[in-house]
Amino acid sequence: MNKIKQFVTNVKLEMIKVSWPARDELLNSAMVVLVSVALLAGVIAVIDLLYTFLIGLIIK
Repeated sequence: MNKIKQFVTNVKLEMIKVSWPARDELLNSAMVVLVSVALLAGVIAVIDLLYTFLIGLIIK
């Protein structure tokens, strides 16, 4: 039990040292990630449709 208490205390001390981003920086970073994921999903979808079309032509 003493080890758990020491661990929690150490975690609290380390969390104080963390440099947390400001709200604006966090929102900007989240938007960059969301836009990047959406663009990548779009590119993969277009490639998938293209391959599906080409394979359909080959099979016929």
